[in-house]
Amino acid sequence: MSGKKPNPLDKVLDRLDRLDEAGLRTLVQRLARERALLETVFNTLQEGVLVISADGEIDYANDAAAQLIGFQAETGAGTTLWRLVPGLRASLEGGRTGSHGAGPPVVSREFELHYPAPRIVRLYMVPFSEGEGGAPRFAIILSDITTEKKSTAEMIEHEKISSILLLAAGVAHELGNPLNSLTIHLQLIGRKLRKLPGSKEAAALGESIKVCQDEVTRLDGIIRNFLEAVRPRPPDLAEVNVVEVIEDVLRFQAKEIADRGLTVDGELPASTPIIMADRNQLKQVFFNLVKNAMEAMTGAGKLSIKVRADDDSVYALIADTGTGIRTEDLGKLFSPYHTTKAGGHGLGLMIVQRIMRGHGGHVGIESKEGTGTVVTLQFPQKHRRVRMLKS
Repeated sequence: MSGKKPNPLDKVLDRLDRLDEAGLRTLVQRLARERALLETVFNTLQEGVLVISADGEIDYANDAAAQLIGFQAETGAGTTLWRLVPGLRASLEGGRTGSHGAGPPVVSREFELHYPAPRIVRLYMVPFSEGEGGAPRFAIILSDITTEKKSTAEMIEHEKISSILLLAAGVAHELGNPLNSLTIHLQLIGRKLRKLPGSKEAAALGESIKVCQDEVTRLDGIIRNFLEAVRPRPPDLAEVNVVEVIEDVLRFQAKEIADRGLTVDGELPASTPIIMADRNQLKQVFFNLVKNAMEAMTGAGKLSIKVRADDDSVYALIADTGTGIRTEDLGKLFSPYHTTKAGGHGLGLMIVQRIMRGHGGHVGIESKEGTGTVVTLQFPQKHRRVRMLKS
């Protein structure tokens, strides 16, 4: 003969009508202790636990469930689950009523909550009833899977970006071959031209060849810098003064700044604390940001670059008085190939973010359409980076 081992409490309940006042008091105290124990156990769980009636009325909720759904656990009894989570009733209808006359099945669902905080929740619901002919009830387990979903989404996004960068690097590498061919043929043409008798036409042609050679060199430099930026290469860290890097970039871009009629306002203190960084990668960061700022401005625009520091970090702020960025575009700025510029490749800010992360830094962007944009870079100071690595 098989069966469930009888609970000692059940034995006591069977003799309930024969208990005296002292026995009843002992029984009540024992029941209270067992209830308190179960309450404690359920409230230590990270998962939310609910018991609801067929109408969705909450008979029990542990602390985790109350936090997930957003109500007071001590006053939760009697509250309707459908009122707290609108739309859930229709989703669980099959689980509560069954299908084709069958009994209620086990239900598993995922849904998104926006109150009290945005999160994704997995729901697991099991039907049960208390004794023969008892009213059907449902035990529900709620798990917060927001982090799990976010991690999966980030992994997919990382793989997508890696694939795009690999393709872009391949295309950029292939562009180097025709550029090399152009360089060789331009050199041959130049040599033959120098052997011809001097004339105004020959001199003009020589100038044109020189322009072409300079442009090929410039394109070759762009491709080389691009490949260095997109390939996963750790920074070659050395002591760097951010101000010196910014001054190098501004000198390199001085002619274009002047041609555009822009003014530059800089606060670049020479006493800025040293950081550990890859100088060439930092040049790429500031080149991209200054280029973006220049292209966002028309007419007599103003480019402001300010460097400051606190006890732990060095900050560089690059501000422009350009067209600004639309609110709906702010969240897409670091996505590959997202660009609002005609002829833009949409990789500049993604490369900036990637380099900053490689340096343990952060990049933030504030913008107002029609007013301008401020990009803030935060670098850990040398002493902070060393402490962080040791810990």
